[in-house]
Amino acid sequence: MAPVPIELSFCVVNTELRELLLRCLDAIAREQATLGIESEVLVLDNASNDGSASAARRHPATTQVIALERRRGKGENDSALLQRARGRLCLLLNEDSELLPGATRTLLDALDADPAAAAAGARLQRPDGRQQPSAWRFPTPLTAFVGALFLHRRYTVQSRGETTREVDWAQSAALLVRREAAEQIGWFDPDFFVYSDEVDFCKRLRDAGWRTLYVPQAVAIHHEQLSTGAVPERRIVELSRNRDLYMRKHHTRAAAWAVRVLTALTYAARTVAAMVLPGHDPRRYWRHVTATLRPAQGEGLREAASDYNRGRRL
Repeated sequence: MAPVPIELSFCVVNTELRELLLRCLDAIAREQATLGIESEVLVLDNASNDGSASAARRHPATTQVIALERRRGKGENDSALLQRARGRLCLLLNEDSELLPGATRTLLDALDADPAAAAAGARLQRPDGRQQPSAWRFPTPLTAFVGALFLHRRYTVQSRGETTREVDWAQSAALLVRREAAEQIGWFDPDFFVYSDEVDFCKRLRDAGWRTLYVPQAVAIHHEQLSTGAVPERRIVELSRNRDLYMRKHHTRAAAWAVRVLTALTYAARTVAAMVLPGHDPRRYWRHVTATLRPAQGEGLREAASDYNRGRRL
């Protein structure tokens, strides 16, 4: 008797967040129980030291754990999972994403209803229930100009409304991907270590004739565990570096410079406002200004991973 083909692969990347990973896997198990299709759960542990890989292996939902010895970037790790997956569709998840009941089925139905769609992003909400923007227009000098006017929530953010709609790109914290489309465009670009990796991915899908959907009825809690500290230096550098990489890859040099200047002006205005508004740190906004104008300078998360990997060899 031939084995039943796997329809869906849950693909989770984890970096040193064991407890959130277990919550993610618990939510996946609840989803699997209601789907009525064959699925698998792949966990890629990004060289964690907190017992994440062992905890994932013990979880009853897990099919396979890929435990890295060296820390790598998000784009490269998502590609590795997509290439390993056996499902026709792959649900990319961060370890800090917790699917709410019915989210997976809603995403599956959205892609099955639109054969031209290659990706479908869930609505992300914070643990307190507030919605988090999760779909946007592609970065251009025009979107940067809109941001400088502080009109980005109206004109650039596309994760609005209660009906499924086409968007430019959706965040990969909970993104259902048609595997054949990902393979067609050559997976994620590993040059994007973190940030802008899914922007580039969705742009290349669009260039290849595919669509990306935002599916607001599919909801995931995004705990968004960011680094602590008043000025998360390396995250700011990495964000700026990869935004500039995207612009130089898909636009002209002049367009990339325009986005640098307009984005820096936006953060400069926020720096000034933060000097008088309570609860805001002007140092953080000013670091965005300097990193945006000089994205090639400073150490980002790629360098942090290299430092971490050197330490593991000692």
